[in-house]
Amino acid sequence: MNKKIIVTASLFGMLAVMAGAFGAHALKAVLSPQQLEVWHTAVQYQFYHVFALLFLSTFSRFKSKIINSTFYLFSFGIVFFSGSLYLLACRDVLGWSWLSIMGPITPIGGLLFMAGWVTLAVAGFRNK
Repeated sequence: MNKKIIVTASLFGMLAVMAGAFGAHALKAVLSPQQLEVWHTAVQYQFYHVFALLFLSTFSRFKSKIINSTFYLFSFGIVFFSGSLYLLACRDVLGWSWLSIMGPITPIGGLLFMAGWVTLAVAGFRNK
């Protein structure tokens, strides 16, 4: 198992729990239902990819570029996809209307997630 992948997944997992609790308790009173749904989507996808990273760590005993690439694709996917959704959900509360420019970053994170799943499949196919 790869220590870097497990530690990264653990940190992202802890942040997802914190974000989920923050959204359910602190933000419930200040965000609209639609904004809360965006926040919830960010938390969900962050958790999905934390589990993907943990699964990836089982392949990491084979030091390969594809494993490393998958790690970075999932990690940056979390930052771009979930991170941009967190900011977009809170832009009115923060008073940062300029955050609407973050909109195009969300699909980039989604593309990183998709590329990560493809490279994970390739790693699985190559694993003997």
